[in-house]
Amino acid sequence: MGVKRAERQIVVQGTPQQCFDALLDFDSYPDWQQAVTDCEVQSRDGKGRGQRVFFEVDANVRRISYTLDYSYEEPHMLTWEFVAGDVRDIEGELVLEDRGDGTTLATYGLHIDPGTWPPGKIASILDDQVMQRSIEDLKARVETAA
Repeated sequence: MGVKRAERQIVVQGTPQQCFDALLDFDSYPDWQQAVTDCEVQSRDGKGRGQRVFFEVDANVRRISYTLDYSYEEPHMLTWEFVAGDVRDIEGELVLEDRGDGTTLATYGLHIDPGTWPPGKIASILDDQVMQRSIEDLKARVETAA
């Protein structure tokens, strides 16, 4: 099975910092990220941000769990790398671009090696169930908090 790449973009009515702050609140993910059923920060960096984070995601076909290590370029980028879990590998980033008008272009990019999962199924789950929901949920979270 090969590596799958997907990317999604959305415009959020809010600043990159507002988006970044929402994304750092891992403990609240199950409350506002529809696909996330569990999220636990296992370690934090020197600024108290989640560094190693465990996730359980409802991908409709089954629940997927994985642990990621995060890096930050505040307030414009979060990146993550796979540590362990139900897939072979995951790398991703969320770039928050200030559009200069009080809005942010959020670009979610993900590379995933599904391992033994059928490639068509994982691509569909990735695009429809996880990525699209996730970026739409970020938009709703920031815009309702403003």
